[in-house]
Amino acid sequence: MTPQLSVSVLGTGIMGAAMARNLCRAGHDVHVWNRTRAKAEPLAEAGAAVADSPAEAVAGADVVLTMLYDGDATLAAVRQAAGAFPSGAVWMQSTTTGPDGLEPLAAFAREQGLTFVDAPVLGTRQPAEDGKLVILAAAPEAVRARLAPVLDVLGARTVWAGTEPGAASRLKLVCNSWIFALTHGAAEALTLAEGFGLDPHLFLDAVDGGPMDVAYLRTKSAAMLSGDLTPSFQVDTAAKDSRLIVAAAEAAGVRLDLARGGADRFRRAAEQGHGGEDIAATYYASFDGPKS
Repeated sequence: MTPQLSVSVLGTGIMGAAMARNLCRAGHDVHVWNRTRAKAEPLAEAGAAVADSPAEAVAGADVVLTMLYDGDATLAAVRQAAGAFPSGAVWMQSTTTGPDGLEPLAAFAREQGLTFVDAPVLGTRQPAEDGKLVILAAAPEAVRARLAPVLDVLGARTVWAGTEPGAASRLKLVCNSWIFALTHGAAEALTLAEGFGLDPHLFLDAVDGGPMDVAYLRTKSAAMLSGDLTPSFQVDTAAKDSRLIVAAAEAAGVRLDLARGGADRFRRAAEQGHGGEDIAATYYASFDGPKS
C-alpha cells in the first residue's frame, strides 16, 4: 500500500486544485492554501484542509507542493511560511519559473533546511484531473523514493532530468517552446487558409493521417474553429512562459525566432481581451481587429 503522507499544496488554480484532489483520493493528508481563499474552499469537499496562510498549510508537512503563477509569487508565498516548515521536509517546486526564478527558491530551501526538488509538469487541466501528468524532475537519488508516493499519484510517469535544481526547469522551457510552436503553427495555418478564402477544414483534411498530423493539432484546431476557449493553459500564463523561454535562450546564446514571434502573438491576443482564455486564442492574433 502507498504510505500516507501529509502534503501541503500552495496554489489551487487549474493545476494545483486538480493535483490536490488526486492526492486526497489517494488517501494522503492534504492541506491547501491559495491567495484567494475562495478558490481553495471547494477542495474541502474532496477532504483537504483549507488553510488561512501558507504557514498554517505547511505545518507538519512531509511534502510541500508549490503550483503558483511564477517565481515571484512562489517566493512570496513560502516566505510567509518561513519558520513553519518541518526540518527536512521535501519541497516539490512545480511552478514554471525558468532558471533565473528558480535560484532564489533553492536558496530559500537551503535556509529553511528543506530538501528541494525541481519538478515542473507537462500537461493541462484534463491530464492533471486524471493524474496523468508528465513530471519533469531533478533531485538527488536519495530523495526520489521519499517523493514516489506523491509522484505516482500525480503523474503517468516521471522524467528525471538530473540531480541538481535547474535541469528540470530548463527542460520544461524546452517542452513549452514546442507546445507553443505547435499552437501558433496551427493558428497561422488556419488563418492563412481563411485569408485565402478557403475552408480551413481543407487544411486538416489534407494532413489527415499523415506525418504532419498530430493529436495536438486536432485539439487546438477544434478549439480555434469552434471558438470554445475554455482555458486549460491560459494565454497570460503562456505569455509569461514565452518571456522566460526567450530570456533563458538569450542567456544560453541561442537565437529563437519562433519563440520571440510567439511571445508577440500571445501579447497581442492578451491585448485583444483573451488573456484568461486558452492558448488557442493565439488564433485571433492573426487579425488586426475583432474577427467577424
